[in-house]
Amino acid sequence: MKNLLTDIAGVRVGHADDAKIASGATAILFDRPAVTAIDIRGGGPGTRESALLELQNTVDAVDALALSGGSAFGLDTGSGIQAWLAEQGRGFDVGGALIPIVPGAIMFDMLNGGDKKWGRFAPYRELGFQAAANATDGAFALGSVGAGLGATTVNFKAGIGSASAELPNGIRVAAITVVNAMGSVTMGDGPWFWAAAFEQNGEFGGRGFPQQVTPDMLAVRLKGAPDISPIQNTTLAAVVTDAKLTKPQAKRLAMIAHTGFARAIYPVHAPLDGDLIFASATGEKEIEPLYGLSDLGAVAANVVARAMARGVYEATALPFPDALPTWKARFA
Repeated sequence: MKNLLTDIAGVRVGHADDAKIASGATAILFDRPAVTAIDIRGGGPGTRESALLELQNTVDAVDALALSGGSAFGLDTGSGIQAWLAEQGRGFDVGGALIPIVPGAIMFDMLNGGDKKWGRFAPYRELGFQAAANATDGAFALGSVGAGLGATTVNFKAGIGSASAELPNGIRVAAITVVNAMGSVTMGDGPWFWAAAFEQNGEFGGRGFPQQVTPDMLAVRLKGAPDISPIQNTTLAAVVTDAKLTKPQAKRLAMIAHTGFARAIYPVHAPLDGDLIFASATGEKEIEPLYGLSDLGAVAANVVARAMARGVYEATALPFPDALPTWKARFA
């Protein structure tokens, strides 16, 4: 176990980013189409092909997922991943025509100091293609890379996080997150992560909880306040399991896994965020549909919370004036 999304067999992850624009893209590729659903809880989401994932619609499996910065410009990331998959002969067969199915989601990183004057066409299609070409089933970078290069929270730099777990029955579940939250992943400005109860093997510093939770820690602080826009934030997550799930079961998994957002971010699911989860199943292992799925969802929520804390813990600062500090620069 690498404590990464790629602990799920048949899943590959790749990043591509541009330091000048302080933004990037992340591709999640499935060796075989994976049953996928989505659950959106934030009030300002930006998505590609999310309607396809609704339970009443026809296609139930996807070839890849696209995560990106760039706000609405970043929706082009999915086109780049789709182009790479098409070159590999992948896609949903429609009378002999192969159409790669690549849902995606974006977050807002347009005000982080990077140069977003890219001309007529934004670079996200090319970044998506390169991220797909870079995808590996081994270890991949966390922190300020790929879709998380320009990500921030209210008080610390953030980025890509990932974590995984294996249940006693042998089923695995893992998550990858892009932490760009309106709120905080730490308790106040201290070193303690809200997700500390779920930490494994010191994966985000091993600081545990403070001796006392103070009013300052519980004070609600919002990124960009008082001039907040509903497109300035958004935390993205993809949860993948090797269990065999139907599309409705994948939807339920996404819904339960959203608990991980509440365990890691304060506040969360606000009208100013676009928080969402993709849930995908590769279908390798049978699962009991009631208690088994409940157990899987509980562990998935823990994994999401751990991944979010790692996204802040592993981040590096952007090289711009007034850039947010990193957790490690202050507390490591």
